[in-house]
Amino acid sequence: MLGHLAALRHHLRQKETIVADKIRVGIVGATVTPGGSGWGANAHVPALQALPDYELKAVCTAHEETARASAEKFGAALAFHDMNEMVAHPDVDAIAVVVRVPLHQQLVMAAIEAKKPVCCEWPLGAHLAEATEMADSAKAAGLPTLVGLQAQSDPAVMYARDLVANGDIGDIVTVNLSVMVGAITERGDGRIWQGIRANGANPMTIPGGHSIDALCYIVGEFAEVGARVTTRIDMWKHSVTGEDFPVDAPDTVTAAGLLKSGAEVSYQVASVPYNASGTRMEIYGRKGTLVLTSKSVNIGPSQLHLAIGNEKLAEITPPDSYRLIPADMAAGPGRNVGQAYARFAKALQSGTADAPDFNDAVVRHALIDAMERSHREGKVIKLM
Repeated sequence: MLGHLAALRHHLRQKETIVADKIRVGIVGATVTPGGSGWGANAHVPALQALPDYELKAVCTAHEETARASAEKFGAALAFHDMNEMVAHPDVDAIAVVVRVPLHQQLVMAAIEAKKPVCCEWPLGAHLAEATEMADSAKAAGLPTLVGLQAQSDPAVMYARDLVANGDIGDIVTVNLSVMVGAITERGDGRIWQGIRANGANPMTIPGGHSIDALCYIVGEFAEVGARVTTRIDMWKHSVTGEDFPVDAPDTVTAAGLLKSGAEVSYQVASVPYNASGTRMEIYGRKGTLVLTSKSVNIGPSQLHLAIGNEKLAEITPPDSYRLIPADMAAGPGRNVGQAYARFAKALQSGTADAPDFNDAVVRHALIDAMERSHREGKVIKLM
């Protein structure tokens, strides 16, 4: 059976379209701006440029002049300011959507309708219903997908998963996850929209979402969860106008849950004014202990410490086999994104899932939704 990429190229050859050996990506959301570029430019572009299986073929931005400037800056052959034109172009094999969360659904659906494999940053949707619609549409179209839950591709996280699966620390008894991130209370137009709960991009969904996803990737999914979801810092300041900006996006979550394995989990994510400690995940098994720490688990790098029995915790390094990106690729925002793209390339070539896809995103959205429901309804929520 042909892999996804082979099938796609076979389909294009049937239309007498010349197809390159590399996966030619069109990205929307990688823009060169005077004030400094965002996640698309700083993470996705370096990742695609570093990987031998990919070619950054096209860039799409909202305006013709920025599209041309960005394409020139990133070495892309094609520039678009109309998403529909980019997804329809025969020289674009796959689409990457790296824009504000409220725009994800519209742009992802355009790629799906054009029958193009699509990568979308996390959160996939502003809420569970949006994510489910995108996942269902991609499945119905038979399209491979990638979601930006790149913590799963951090070498330390992948190694920790295998250590747990191989029984190195025995059956899991309990897990504790703490995610403390620095509050940014003065923002311009580029980020102040995140203070609005309905937009779906906040400490609960982004640093919390990436971290709880890493936890589930390592030790398994939740069977039930009870949570408090609150907004502790409810006013920001607009950095340009100086006006106060009311905030209703959740910035503090405290949860307790039970994994399907029977292990207990305690979890807290909070946006704090000063001295944020980052991410710390403690996994206690019947044979030993595994601790993962990181300033930001989705960006990495993360550090692992292991102790068997009463031994002292000692740092361990993931074997080289867990590094999927070129050895000379520098650490930074593109590192784990590159790891994820490398896994996605293998999935396209083999036709089997090897990286988090839209279905995985729905599972994570469902867990976050369960936490919100738990707070709202004042009860423990059971998950499927």
